[in-house]
Amino acid sequence: MRLADFILQNIEPILQQWEDFAKTMTPASAGMDSVALRDHAEQMLLTIAADLKTTQTHEARIIKSHGEAIDSVSTTAAETHADTRQSSGFTIGQMIAEYRALRTSVLVLWMPPDSVTKDQEVSDIVRFNEAVDQALAESVVTYTTAVDAARNVFLGILGHDLRSPLGAISLGAEVLLRGGDLPPKATKNVTRIYSSVGRSIKIVGDLLDFTRTQLGSGIPVRFESEDLALTCDAMVEEARAYHPDRQIDLRSEPRLPAHFDKSRMEQVISNLIGNAIKHGEQDRPVTVSLAAQDGFAHLSVHNEGLPIAEDIVSSIFNPMVRHLQGDKTEYGAGAGLGLGLYIASAIIKAHGGTIEVISKTGTGTTFTVRIPLKCLSD
Repeated sequence: MRLADFILQNIEPILQQWEDFAKTMTPASAGMDSVALRDHAEQMLLTIAADLKTTQTHEARIIKSHGEAIDSVSTTAAETHADTRQSSGFTIGQMIAEYRALRTSVLVLWMPPDSVTKDQEVSDIVRFNEAVDQALAESVVTYTTAVDAARNVFLGILGHDLRSPLGAISLGAEVLLRGGDLPPKATKNVTRIYSSVGRSIKIVGDLLDFTRTQLGSGIPVRFESEDLALTCDAMVEEARAYHPDRQIDLRSEPRLPAHFDKSRMEQVISNLIGNAIKHGEQDRPVTVSLAAQDGFAHLSVHNEGLPIAEDIVSSIFNPMVRHLQGDKTEYGAGAGLGLGLYIASAIIKAHGGTIEVISKTGTGTTFTVRIPLKCLSD
């Protein structure tokens, strides 16, 4: 009896072993009945048996082994099983263990008769493992997608709900400071509260922007006719006010009309200058340059000092990657989430532009932004 026929004729004992194993997946399995424990296992076994009965060329086997099998146009039983297990509280490790147990159960129960040649036996085992691996891959992808979606919704709700209380704290601290009648010790403490809340609001803003990119909507931008040179100059002046001990040089054309989202570009410029100040040498200037060339605005922010670690450069615009230079570390309450450069790159992408970094020993680090002066839809 070939393996496909064995599965079809012995589907009940195979399912019973699946159910018995699923019961051990506590605490998620507690209180689940037989139907829930066997969730879509029968459909998956029928799919595997049907796959075993089809002929497969050597080329098709290679394609499948490379993970390039043709995607199903409809939701598979394995994908539905992953959704159900994730919503039932199974961990991804527990779900994977189910497939491992299924593989072992079927192969242990199957005793190939003498009529099945050795080549057929090997072929059936290989095909069976391929089918189980395919189902497992579908389940893992679906499970992780569901987890990511739930996480992003949670982060979005968390960030949105935090803005109101943080805004109230910030406003209260600002009112107290503007009153000018606080004693020195109280003024120092309220100033700390105000600056800490400011950092918290920035982190929440980054969190919301990150969630937007993960949910597929991207960073929202509103194009308007603005002067990029004036915008850049304002952000440099702001940075100088926040960091009076640092030298920040601006090399820019006096005017540079363009179509862009002013508040978002301010966010990008502020982030790049802040990074340069944080990671550059204290006694060396940060240089901000802005010029127009071939219908594009070229903005660069340069700082001197140790280069960014080589293993970080290629992934520096990925989320959760912190910008480190030399042996500096970035931890603690003021470290942020490592989302600043990721969000900056998303904003530039929404403008139809590019952002890149060059960091070398002796020449320092330069972030360069390139965006079209006119909106792409013009």
